[in-house]
Order: sequence, then C-alpha cells, then structure tokens
Amino acid sequence: TMVETDQGTLAFQDYFVKHRCEPSLRGVRFEGASKAQASPAFQQALNTAGAVVYCPSNPVVSIGPILALPGVIQHLKDFHGPMVAVSPIVGEQALRGPAAKMLLELGEEVSCVGVARRLAGICDVLVVDRQDAHRIADVRAAGVDVEVMDTIMETDADKERLARELLQLIETMVES
Repeated sequence: TMVETDQGTLAFQDYFVKHRCEPSLRGVRFEGASKAQASPAFQQALNTAGAVVYCPSNPVVSIGPILALPGVIQHLKDFHGPMVAVSPIVGEQALRGPAAKMLLELGEEVSCVGVARRLAGICDVLVVDRQDAHRIADVRAAGVDVEVMDTIMETDADKERLARELLQLIETMVES
C-alpha cells in the first residue's frame, strides 16, 4: 500500500508509523494489486460461505487492498448470500486508527454514509451504531440497507453480544 501525501509518496507503514499519519493524504494505491490474486483459501471461502461480514475496519487501507485484487469485487457482486458490514465510523469519528482522517483528506464523507457509499453494490446491510440512527435514510439513499445496533466494543462481552446480533441478523436475512 502506497500513499500519496503532501510530502511525496510513502509506503503505508512509513506513513502510519514513522510519520504518525501526519502528512496530508492525497491518494492511495495498491502497488502490484492488478497482478496479484486472491489466495486459494480466500477464493474457496467466498465460494462456500453462506454470508460475508465486513468487520469494522478502515475502508481505505484494510478493506481497500482486498477489493483491489482482480475479480474480488465481481465475486462479491455475484455472491448469493447476505453481505453485512459494521461501520468503523461512529458519530463522524473512527473508533481506532486513521480512517476518519484518511476519508476526509480523500474528499469523502466521514460518516457511516461515507462507508455505505464505499460498500454500495457489495454489501446488503450496513450496521451502524445507535449514535448514527439519525442517518438511516442517508445510508439507504447511498444504496445500502441499514440496521442499528450497539457497535462499540470495549469488552469481550461487547464483542460476543455484537457477534450474536450479527448472526441473528444474517439468519433473518437468509429466512426472508
């Protein structure tokens, strides 16, 4: 992952660690992605999975490199099971890491709506935190259905509760 910044092109790890995400971001590219391919295990998982869950990860540099691999987006568009994402942006802030700064500097909306726009076409439902319940109509307008849950995970119990709620949502989607 290479980032274009106001200080030139940097490897993402240099941008993230050495420069502490301080340079202004101008663009992101995934060098070699067009010649790379998804691992056989990843391809097998997509072929046999009953659902896809996008964890609350940075949509630019965590999910972006996966989507940059040839065929992955089309495979997701062709996927027949439920596809659910948990927004990593809550109340216009990233809970961890530089996702909010990166989205802002790339000219994208820093919100669950911005995340929905990035995932439209490869996600059926975006799970947003209760703090963002007022954005339901905006997420739907971006082309993704929406569910509201408590998504902030501070304890193991929070993680387990959210995982159970996501599984219940997926089961409901499969049944309908």
